Parts: sequence; structure tokens; C-alpha cells
Amino acid sequence: MAFLGKSGFLVSVFTAVLFWAYMNYPPPPLSVELKQWKRAGKFFSHGDLKIFYHDVNGTGRPEDVLFCVHGFPSASYDFAKMWEGLNGRFGRVIASDLLGLGFSDKPFNHNYTVSEQASIIEKLLKTLEVEEVHILAHDLGDTVAQELLRRFLHRQKTPSKGAHYLKIKSLCLMNGGVFPETSHPTARMKILINPWLAPLGRLSNYYTFSNSFGAVFGPDTQPSSMDFVDFYVLVRWNDGQDVLPGLLQYVAERRVNRGAWVGALQQSTIPVHMIYGPADVVNPPPFVDRYKELLPQATITVLDKHIGHYPHWEAPMSVLMAYFGFLEKVSPLAQAPAPGKT
Repeated sequence: MAFLGKSGFLVSVFTAVLFWAYMNYPPPPLSVELKQWKRAGKFFSHGDLKIFYHDVNGTGRPEDVLFCVHGFPSASYDFAKMWEGLNGRFGRVIASDLLGLGFSDKPFNHNYTVSEQASIIEKLLKTLEVEEVHILAHDLGDTVAQELLRRFLHRQKTPSKGAHYLKIKSLCLMNGGVFPETSHPTARMKILINPWLAPLGRLSNYYTFSNSFGAVFGPDTQPSSMDFVDFYVLVRWNDGQDVLPGLLQYVAERRVNRGAWVGALQQSTIPVHMIYGPADVVNPPPFVDRYKELLPQATITVLDKHIGHYPHWEAPMSVLMAYFGFLEKVSPLAQAPAPGKT
């Protein structure tokens, strides 16, 4: 019995050591591409927190400024495949990592809200002296953009005398849960949302991450093995895996604020467009009918049937073409000649 007791103790210790090693196993190092992306960016202070962002001058018209808002659980690096094309269309392109994601700070036990994410973006753009902006958003970024649009419409109706506020010129969304009733969180997201099961999320490793994350991409447009590693590194940066449950409260916020955020799209005074990949398990094809029903004044581009939840990564050229087509209708590069002139 004593032998069994001693053996049991040794097994427990050995198991505890293995568990500690598993939980503290370092993520892979940054790839050359991620190092370059990080090196080209800057940091902006939000109180005691640091927010990572890119701000580059493009070759488009100086007055055309674009702000890109990424989704969950990734980062502004999502737009890397489109970056050169966007720089060719706009005079300035800005993209930040949302608080808790990418290279931005990831405070533990922080109350992550969509409202705060929107306020950070407004503060960043004010610091950068941007007063008018086009917005391109994806996933969680769609929800943040809806809150930015709601604020913009409110300020339009009730402007403060002499006060300046961010003016949104157009809004383009991509594969986001803008309607809670058509959005279906993945199994991993449901685990992280559940307060009793969320600790299990910390048991994730590269293989479980790549399997669950890969499920939201189209079957024929999966990220490469190196891409999966980059996405995983960005999640793990600054112990980001620990804050994912807190970030995911945006799913509940969508339901609570549905009236305000869907209402903002319905009452929009600016052009709204959606670029949609239909092989999306998070927002499956019934989304399109709901979009057309609730937003008859808005427009939508449905991409190839094989494109999933990350269209800007899976089909960047198709997204650029769709986006530039939308922009050409609402903000054409070549102005039409006045009547009687050629």
C-alpha cells in the first residue's frame, strides 16, 4: 500500500510537471513577415495600454483616408494581402490591432467592450488628425464599425456648436455577425463564452487552434501551414490566449445592442456595402437574404461559393475588385464632366 501511495504521489507530480510545461510552452517565434509588419508599425497610448497600428501614405487622393478594422481572434495583419492594393487607391491607409488582440496590449480581467474598442479608434484617428474616413471592416470589426456609425449618425443629428467629430464617408463590411439571428459561433467560441468551460480554452495548442480556426475558411482556400503559425503566434503574443473569453463578450453585446447597431445600418446616411464569402460556417448563406430584407438601400457582393469567413485572406484580389467597384460608385476617382463640357 505504501508503494502504491508513493507511486501515486510520483505520478501526480509528474502529471503536474507535464501540465505546467504544456501551459507554459512558448509560442513559435515571429516569422520574417510578422517581424516586418511589427517593425513597420507604431504604438499609441490608451491610458496605460499600448495599441499597435499602421499608418502609411498611399498614392491615391490625399483626402481619401481608409481605416481597416480586423476581426476575432486575429489582427490588422489580416489586411496584409490587400495592403499594397489599398495603398494604391487611398492617400492614406490606417489599421490598428484591437485591444486584446495582435500586438496590442492584452490586459487580463479587463472589461472588453465594443464601446471601448470604438473609442480607442476615435481617439487614435483624432491623434492622427484624421477628420474624414472610409471604413473597411471584418467580423468583430463589423460590430465596432456599427458602433462608430451609430455615434456618427447621432452627432449628425445633434451636433455640438463648434465641435469637430469623425465623419465617416463610406462603410464596407465583410463576413460579420451584423445580425445576431444569423450568426452562429463556432464550437470553440461557445466553449470560451461559457464561464464554466472557458478555462479549457487555455488547453489549446497549435494543432487544436489550426483545426478550429481553419474550419471558418473555405475548403479550397485554407491558410498555408506558415499562415496558421502566424495567426497562432498573434493570438499567443502577450499571453493573448488568456483574454479570449473576455473579448468574446461582444457576442452577447450584439444581442443586447441589436436595435442600435442594426438600426444604424438601416438609418445610415452614408453608403454601406457588404463583401461576403458564402462558405462561411459562422454566417451561413441565409445571411444574404436577411441582409437584403433589412438593408434594401445597402449593396452586397457575394463572392465565389468556395470563399469562407476570411475573404480578404482567401481571395484578396476579388475583395479588392469588389471594394473598388463599390468605391467607384460612391467616390469615383474620375469626376464626370460638367454638362456641355467634354
